[in-house]
Amino acid sequence: MAMNIYITSFEQGAGIPAVHTCDGDDVSPLLRWDGEPKETVSFALIMEDPDAPEGTFTHWIVYNLPKGCHELEKAIPIKRHLDNKAIQGKNDFGKIGYRGPCPPRGREHRYFFRIFALRKKLPPESINTGPEFYQAVNGLVLDKAEYMGRYYKKT
Repeated sequence: MAMNIYITSFEQGAGIPAVHTCDGDDVSPLLRWDGEPKETVSFALIMEDPDAPEGTFTHWIVYNLPKGCHELEKAIPIKRHLDNKAIQGKNDFGKIGYRGPCPPRGREHRYFFRIFALRKKLPPESINTGPEFYQAVNGLVLDKAEYMGRYYKKT
């Protein structure tokens, strides 16, 4: 069975509602996933914008999500350590936690939410950037899934 990720507030490939962006409340969407391999020990999530002017821009990192976790509720608190023992890394705004789409005006950007099933937990405090995320999960990924949304500033 292949992994799947779902976001309830918008369809795959569709527009991201303003509530999840800097033009709205800037809160994380409700995410659900399933279909992970039985050997999974933890999950790691990254949200990225590959269309940013300076290259791929990281908006959210969460890792060490426990094996039994299959959901991140809407509006995850902006704090390093979550109640479920997961850890949030820094986004490319230099802040801990979720920061939604906030592209320059005009051109539409794509935002990818990627969830990874891992064969072990990652060392605490090991991830603060997108490149550190990919370095940490390298060789540990059992399966992954992604979900993409789009956003652009009209004015």
